[in-house]
Amino acid sequence: MKLKLIYSHENVKRPILAEIILKTNLLINIIEAQVTANIGEMIIDIPSEGERLKEVINYLRSKGVIVKEVIKTIEIDYEKCIGCGACVSSCPANAIKQNSNWNIEFIEEKCIGCKICVYACPIKVIKAV
Repeated sequence: MKLKLIYSHENVKRPILAEIILKTNLLINIIEAQVTANIGEMIIDIPSEGERLKEVINYLRSKGVIVKEVIKTIEIDYEKCIGCGACVSSCPANAIKQNSNWNIEFIEEKCIGCKICVYACPIKVIKAV
């Protein structure tokens, strides 16, 4: 599951994510991070569900981190898409494919949120959410 974490000024210097990795033995992938001395935001992917996922979320919240579930990373306007394939060839995670009819298919679970497809689309029908 992908989560967006927002760290306040008080929390940005604390190793909260490292603590939860050590505590749970989960391998957490940092997909995107923007951290300054005042605030931090990151998108992480946690390979867990159920009670273990709840444990991670509760721990992060108990440390003052704002946690939001990332449901969508990009949106594709399929009505305007011309099926050129520029997004398919540029996607490093193979989250975008073309089917036998040359229509674009997006697999959200595979998306790493890199936004390369957004920049690759020549007609700008892919937008980051």
